[in-house]
Amino acid sequence: MIALLTEPFGYEFMMRALATSLVASIVCALLSCWLVLVGWSLMGDAVSHAVLPGVVLAYILGVPFAVGAVVFGFLAVALIGLVRDTSRVKEDAAIGIVFTTMFALGLVLISVTPSHTDLNHIIFGNLLGVSRGDLLQVAILGAIVLSVLVLKRRDFTLYAFDPTHAHAIGLNPRLLGAALLALLALTSVVALQAVGVILVVAMLIIPGATAYLLTNKFGTMLIIAPTMSAACAIVGLYCSYYLDTASGGMIVLAQGVVFGVVYLFGPHGVLRGRRYASTRTKTESVASSPSGTASAAPASRTATAPE
Repeated sequence: MIALLTEPFGYEFMMRALATSLVASIVCALLSCWLVLVGWSLMGDAVSHAVLPGVVLAYILGVPFAVGAVVFGFLAVALIGLVRDTSRVKEDAAIGIVFTTMFALGLVLISVTPSHTDLNHIIFGNLLGVSRGDLLQVAILGAIVLSVLVLKRRDFTLYAFDPTHAHAIGLNPRLLGAALLALLALTSVVALQAVGVILVVAMLIIPGATAYLLTNKFGTMLIIAPTMSAACAIVGLYCSYYLDTASGGMIVLAQGVVFGVVYLFGPHGVLRGRRYASTRTKTESVASSPSGTASAAPASRTATAPE
């Protein structure tokens, strides 16, 4: 058993993959808590795909990927707002139009860019091929995003719950929203190294959504989401090593399985809710039966006991 647990990480490339996936998972999970609350899940999808041409252009110009990602992330948001405000097209349609167009632009740039590096790894991820330089970039960007989220967590939380109140006490909701979008762009670059553009959106939504189904307290969400995401990263790497499958895909698949279990059996799960509704219906039926109050009392206790 010990050999099974230690064998995969006897290789340096697996250690780099583990470190990269843990950083990406934790940072994405923390940010996903705010994205879920604000209702920016689709915006996360848009920004994570729209950064692709920025990353490719940054590669062509020889500048850090983060620069191109942030520029195109803000460009995508600006274009979405422009289309929404100057036409009859609604926001969801504007998001779909902008991010698919920019994603297609990225694919075209990849196809015409001469490179000794396989730029398709930006799309699908190349977790097992992460170099020391890539790991250093992920660590630096991850530390920046994590620091800002921790230092400004109260402001971001108030913005997520009540932007009007945030403005009333002197905060700038527009600036907070712009900061979240900038962090979203940086986080997308971090996750690109692990799972690629296509699966980034899963890491930006699933952990926060899973934590949201488990608790009503936002502070607890900020603990559950990264813990679950980090555990899925480790499990996904183990599975990919022994099953010889794609590492990034296995990590996201593990997160999806956990969400499915929580969705069905969690505190607010579908099956739990149906079981409670069934118990309540039986209780009301017994209570209203002509058998008398003696049988109704135990049934009433049965219905309230789980609460």
